[in-house]
Amino acid sequence: MLAKLSSYSLFGIQALPVEVEVDISPAALPKTILVGLAETAVKESIHRTERALVNTGYNRPIERVVINLSPAEFPKEAAAVDLPIALGMLTASGQLQSERFATHAAVGELALDGTIRPVKGALAMSIAAREQGLRGIVVPVANAQEAAVVEGVETIAVGSLAEAVGWYSGQLNIEPTPFSWNDVQSQFAGYDIDYSDVKGQEMAKRAVTVAAAGGHHLLMLGSPGTGKTLVAQRLGTILPDLSPLESLQTTQVYSAIGALSLLLQRPFRAPHHTVSEAGLVGGGSTPKPGEISLAHNGVLFLDELPEFNRRTLEVLRQPLESGNVTISRAIGSVTFPANLMLVAALNPCPCGYRGDPRRNCNCLPMQIEKYIGKISGPLLDRIDIHLEVTAVPFRELSDAQVGTTSAQMRAQVIAARAIQTERFADDRNTLNGRMTPRQIRKHCKLDRGAEALLKTAMEEMGLSARAHDKILRVSRTVADLDQSPNIQSQHLSEAINYRTLDRNYWAK
Repeated sequence: MLAKLSSYSLFGIQALPVEVEVDISPAALPKTILVGLAETAVKESIHRTERALVNTGYNRPIERVVINLSPAEFPKEAAAVDLPIALGMLTASGQLQSERFATHAAVGELALDGTIRPVKGALAMSIAAREQGLRGIVVPVANAQEAAVVEGVETIAVGSLAEAVGWYSGQLNIEPTPFSWNDVQSQFAGYDIDYSDVKGQEMAKRAVTVAAAGGHHLLMLGSPGTGKTLVAQRLGTILPDLSPLESLQTTQVYSAIGALSLLLQRPFRAPHHTVSEAGLVGGGSTPKPGEISLAHNGVLFLDELPEFNRRTLEVLRQPLESGNVTISRAIGSVTFPANLMLVAALNPCPCGYRGDPRRNCNCLPMQIEKYIGKISGPLLDRIDIHLEVTAVPFRELSDAQVGTTSAQMRAQVIAARAIQTERFADDRNTLNGRMTPRQIRKHCKLDRGAEALLKTAMEEMGLSARAHDKILRVSRTVADLDQSPNIQSQHLSEAINYRTLDRNYWAK
């Protein structure tokens, strides 16, 4: 007897449909055959599935069992197909009959006692079920809230093989897992950090506000202890809340690595400088997302930037421009999203005290040049805002008065982003920091005075064409923060000041 069920296998962050076919026929010796380019772990799972059947009280087929995972051209991962294989064995052996196989897919990993363990990528699988036109999907209990996020698909949560059989046979009633965005968002407790914790550094807070308002990448340079890390860690407190679509996109990335909960706040990733290329951009024989994709719709913070391997840093260049990263393997290509804000921090020299009035720097010019030279000009060009973070005087550190708060900065950011949303209503892009050259020409027109100022800055600082566009993008954001429809000289002047490191530290 032949049984057919729908299931899914994760490839990257996408779930690919898998049809599980189980055929049982008489044979002199019982034998189970698995075909369909299954990975070794899938083949080994057959023993686990058969013991789960027996330990749950069902009869293990003693005939010839042929299991086919279709299509055969891509490899299948183990865990997700355990449950449909077990259900297929029961159906093909006459122990289960159900009309729900045609309308509801099934995913889940079986334990030896028949309980169902969570799987990676349940959110992507629920999305795939909707795209296939299925009515619903049966998932492990631990994955229920994650899968229920997808509208238009029933999520049936089961904790054991017996429960799955009971529901498919119609003997057990399991209501679809409910989900409400409002209920989930009300559970978000907010942040326990605030920019009011950062004493002084009002200029740094202003630069961060500009960066957050326009989605600009930011580089901070300063001696140890000036507050660079504190400033970076609080960036999420002034960014707008994740929209339902952004939350869904980000959760899908995290679901691929086994995270089971819906993300309600923007991710903040801070990998150590020993991270590998694969760890940063993603990789593996079966590609998995890296740090830049885990920072999708959030912040990627690279502290001690020159300590990173230069080759590792260079792989950032393409994702920073395109907002995604593509990894090619023999089995196919996977594209991971990487729409993020890059925040980088570094010291001005190896010892960290170049230009610090309180400490002496003993670094030789050659050492400083080698240290700073680890960051290439092309990568630097892709970072919109460069900021020197200076030491905070004692009187400001001891001042009891609270500085600019996250709430004040966030209000400015949201107002500026509202202007951008209206500006780019007919475009896919919604942020100044992502403007194309055509959009720059349309939205960043300068009067004669501002144009002369920009020309002088370009000549004196030796800026590249890409840096020219970055200045215009940033000046557009500064004007938006000022609620100004036109870019004025003071807006352009502030944007130019955010490129002074090009002249002071890097030779063009």
